[in-house]
Amino acid sequence: MPRIGSVTLVVRDYDEAIAFYVGAVGFALVEDTDLGDGKRWVLVAPADGETTVLLARADGPHEAGRVGDQTGGRVGFFLETEDFAADHGRMAAAGVRFLEEPRHEPYGTVAVFEDLYGNRWDLIEPRPLPEGV
Repeated sequence: MPRIGSVTLVVRDYDEAIAFYVGAVGFALVEDTDLGDGKRWVLVAPADGETTVLLARADGPHEAGRVGDQTGGRVGFFLETEDFAADHGRMAAAGVRFLEEPRHEPYGTVAVFEDLYGNRWDLIEPRPLPEGV
């Protein structure tokens, strides 16, 4: 069965993006390979490591214009957790900017945060599915 292996985030700078996603969000640095000519293959991932995020430095003014606005201002990325309170507290203490207080929705506990460029993410602890589903 196919699965999503990686998604790309266009970033301004590799090192500042690594510092944010690893240091503040809590991802692991999976790979950082020099490709020459100032380009790198940089993968970060949450602890489960099922899907990685490719941090791709913007190449030229068109891509640079997309940094921080890859989804037109909508939440475009969803970081699931099994312990919302602990991860929310850790991330907030590390300087992650949450745009709202945590809220309880039919699908789980959630709060929107922005990455260092303004891309919007949901930190979400999904509500458990009923047994048999």
